[in-house]
Order: sequence, then structure tokens, then C-alpha cells
Amino acid sequence: MRIRMIGQKGLPVSADSGGIERHVDELATRLAAMGHEVTCYVRPRYADARLTEYKGVKLQRAPSIPTRSLDALTHSFTATLSALVRPADVIHYHGVGPATLAWIPRLFKPKAKVVVTFHSLDRQNAKWGFFARQYLRFGEWAATRFPHATIAVSRSIKRYCKEKLFKDVEYVPNGATPKPHPGSDLLARWGLKPGGYILTVARLVRPKGIHHLVQAFDGFEDRVKLVIVGSGDAHSDYAEELKALSEGNSAIVFTGFQDGKTLEQLYANAYLYAHPSEAEGLSISILEAMSAGRTVLVSDIPENMESIDHSGLTFVNADVEDLRAKLRELLNHPEIVAERGERARTWIRQEYDWDVIARKTADLYARLMRK
Repeated sequence: MRIRMIGQKGLPVSADSGGIERHVDELATRLAAMGHEVTCYVRPRYADARLTEYKGVKLQRAPSIPTRSLDALTHSFTATLSALVRPADVIHYHGVGPATLAWIPRLFKPKAKVVVTFHSLDRQNAKWGFFARQYLRFGEWAATRFPHATIAVSRSIKRYCKEKLFKDVEYVPNGATPKPHPGSDLLARWGLKPGGYILTVARLVRPKGIHHLVQAFDGFEDRVKLVIVGSGDAHSDYAEELKALSEGNSAIVFTGFQDGKTLEQLYANAYLYAHPSEAEGLSISILEAMSAGRTVLVSDIPENMESIDHSGLTFVNADVEDLRAKLRELLNHPEIVAERGERARTWIRQEYDWDVIARKTADLYARLMRK
């Protein structure tokens, strides 16, 4: 099949990437390895102009108006126009914003099958103003009405579509793949030792709730470090706010964006993984920590509770005191941390394997083609 993906910023994953880019990276490269012709549209400022292919995936640049409000939408529009005049069996939009344009190929390229992946309730992000939130609310409706099929990456989103948007959609989650232990030699650059730090990995934006974790990390400085992996949003001062909040605490380490073997080592050698997000789709970071055999401590929003099943622990969302108490309990009981970590790895193998997810997505495409 000839598959065109629209909505991601760029590939490969970079410091500017979020959950959608990581999802598309894992999915598109596997579909290409299965023999499908996959093209991903990328925004010029998020892509290396010299790179036209990545792990068998064709990369095609499409221009945009590079402002916070117009970047994603205008890029999705120019990518859609490109997809109309090029061979395509499947046009796959990622995100509810780009989904507002899914009617265009339905109308002007009727032989192509149109798919939308509903990744998260984007309008809950505090960075959006009133009109942007209303547009994203429209995008939620569009994501369930314009395409031939809609994919929800979590059961919580699937339930939201059924109860609030009155539409039954497909469930195909995000994923992770357990790997052999990658060693620990790259940790020395930050003065880290295996089992000697609590880890969180996220884009440094307010909905991820990292400020709650920084505030809760009080009184543990002599026992462990807190390692925060990720970079900030170009349109936000939140990353600098976090660093100011951490000032004077040398046990809090900011590594910036990391990927590849370095990120694998950070996951694999953490004492535990904490994820205090206030809003999510289905966090790939949580899944990757679990695939590395780490116990996860997450805020009790439905999307996080779904991902951990009974293999992790929760704290009350945005409650710094409860988060501090749970951190203290886990630091005092390493036997719980060890047992839950092994349980987490098993759960990922059973429910969130990327190879299985790619096959399910390809099967969905094939069913649509047969119709």
C-alpha cells in the first residue's frame, strides 16, 4: 500500500518532538519494513533539508506559516494538497487539528482511504487561547466524522468518542518494545549511578506537571537525584520556570533532550520513573519506562491509570503532598519497586508491543481497502 502521513512535525525524533512524532516514527518505520510505501510530510524548520529518507520512510517537505497558531494547520493544508496530486491508497492524519482537513481527500481523492489518529484532547493544553480551543473542539468532531476510520490511542479516548462525540472508533494504542539492558556507561556525564535517581521524561510544557514533581522532591536530596529529561517549547518560558524553581538544589539534574542509547540507559538505570502529567493521550514515556522494567509512579488521570494497569502506582493529580508521600514510601521499600518493575515489563510485552500495533494498523488499512 502507498501510505501518506500528515500531522507530525518531522522525522527522525528531535528535541522539538512530542508524542505524535514518536508515535509516527515507530509506526511508519515498521510499516515500511513490512513492505509498504510510506511517505511522511515534514515541516521545513523541523527537518534536515538533506534528509529525504529515514529507515525506509520517504520524507517530503511541505511549507507552513511558522507561527504558534498557524504552523500545524498550514503545514497540514499544504501536505494535503500534495497528497491529492500524488499516488496514495491511504492518507493518515495524526491529531485532531490536522483532522479538520480530512474532508478534502474524501471529496477530491475518493479512491484513497482516509484515517485519523486521535492522540489526545489537545484543547486541554493551557497554551491555547479561546478561539484555538474552539477550533480543536471542532477538530475532535471532525476526527470522528470526516475519515473512513478513526483510531484512538487509549481506551479513555475511545470512551470519550463514544460518550461525548457519539461515535464508536478503533482502539490501537501507543507502544513500547522491551530491549536488553543497555549498560550504564553514559550516565557519568551527569554524575549518575544506577539506581541512584528518580527519572521523568517529557516535553517541558505545563500540562506535563513537572513543577509538581520538583516541588515534591523535598527532603530526598541526600538519598537520590531527580533527573528531568526533555526540552522546552519555543513559545513558552516553562522550562526556565522549572530551572528557577530548582535553583539551589544540586540533586535536580536537567539533561535536555536525549534519545538513542543515552535515553535507553537513563530509563534502564533509574530507581523509579515518575510522571506527574495533568493531561495525556497515552504517554509513550510511561510505556518506555515500563518496558525497561521500571516501577512507575503516575498522576491518577484516567489515561495514566489505563497504561499502568496494576503494575505501577498512582498519586492524586496535582497534589504535591501526596506525590511526596508516595515517593517517600517507594524509597523506603525497594522490594516493592523491584516487584512492580518486573510486573511492568511483562504488562508491556502483553499489551503494548509496537510490532503488534503496526500489524493492527496495517490490517485496518487493508480492511478499508477491501471495502
